[in-house]
Amino acid sequence: MLLRLAYRNIWRNKRRTAITLMSVFFAVILSTLMMSMKEGMYARMMDSMIGAYSGFVQVQSAEYLPDRSLDDALMMSDGIDSSIMSTRHVTGWVPRIESFALAASDETTKGAMVVGIDPVAEKDHTDMAARVSDGAYLEPDDKAVLLGSGLAKKLGLAVGDTIVLIGMGYQGSTATGKYPVKGLVKFGSPELSKQLVILPLKEAQWFFGAEGMCTNIVVLMDNSDRSTKIVSDLSGSLPTGLVAHDWEVLMPDLKHMIETDRKEGYVFMFILYMVISFGIFGTMLMMLAERMHEFGVLVAVGMKRWRLAAVFWLEVVMLALLGSILGMIGALPVVSWFYYFPITFGEGEEFTKMFEEYGMEPVMQSTVDIGVFATQALVVAAITSVIALYPMMRLLRMKAIVAMRS
Repeated sequence: MLLRLAYRNIWRNKRRTAITLMSVFFAVILSTLMMSMKEGMYARMMDSMIGAYSGFVQVQSAEYLPDRSLDDALMMSDGIDSSIMSTRHVTGWVPRIESFALAASDETTKGAMVVGIDPVAEKDHTDMAARVSDGAYLEPDDKAVLLGSGLAKKLGLAVGDTIVLIGMGYQGSTATGKYPVKGLVKFGSPELSKQLVILPLKEAQWFFGAEGMCTNIVVLMDNSDRSTKIVSDLSGSLPTGLVAHDWEVLMPDLKHMIETDRKEGYVFMFILYMVISFGIFGTMLMMLAERMHEFGVLVAVGMKRWRLAAVFWLEVVMLALLGSILGMIGALPVVSWFYYFPITFGEGEEFTKMFEEYGMEPVMQSTVDIGVFATQALVVAAITSVIALYPMMRLLRMKAIVAMRS
């Protein structure tokens, strides 16, 4: 009976109901938009820095990770392939050999990360070939390089020019080479594009004096959310001396940066929730003040105060839930707009410099994850329900004579 009474009371004054619904409606839209932009930035950051290059899971030698030394590279074997491909949710793998070298042109020099890739495997399983912005992609037997667009700009090189690489190979051997630039590659992470030199795997192994070896194997999967489970499964099946790591272990700085930024986002969300709370609280006080005479009459004719307070609270909860649902529906086109038409900052702008300092592409894009919508709707509904406790307390202490005179 209380639910039926609360429902009927909601629609007795449609204007008052509309005002309350609008306060919850816009609160849900604002909070959803803010959080979806934050989560969208994290997703884009992970896609540009992890998904596009390093992968969410890697297999390495147990001694490789602390120092990332070429001397701790692993020898390729058939047992590695069977162990990886027998793991659920794994769709493939690509071998790589990585180390550092000094890259030089006629004009300048710069430290670079030299990476050997299997051109065929990368083309089949990753989007490496699609990232070639100028020139052509590598062939397995090429003796040429792909150059990160940022590094090419720094060295003053273009397609067809020659780059000299000088470094240290396997077990202290000298690594030197002179290669034509076959193409330029561009990654979402500006920092990555400023340091990559990519060679075919065979040529890179010859360059470093590490034939038949690689430093890491990038494991590809059908869903990046399963990376932790895949690492756990691989740990029990890999040959002795090999380990699997997920991206949180491989890139602890990125993990720490996302966690820190997320905590800062919670502070801003708390401020937004406070502003929302005061707006909803004011709306409820208006509802209470408009109906004090009505409440006084109901108490005077014998209605229990706790029943009256319960009905009022149920009214607010119904309005909060309805407003939250409408807010989710209203937030969808707003958030979708920024998902399909992200905000892109031009070169030289302050925001661009700030994004590049974090190694991110200067783009703000929202996420359309339904979890973000549902979470914000539930939070706003919960805030509204808690705020409704204050009018309930007022009703429990209300004096009928005073209320009827208001």
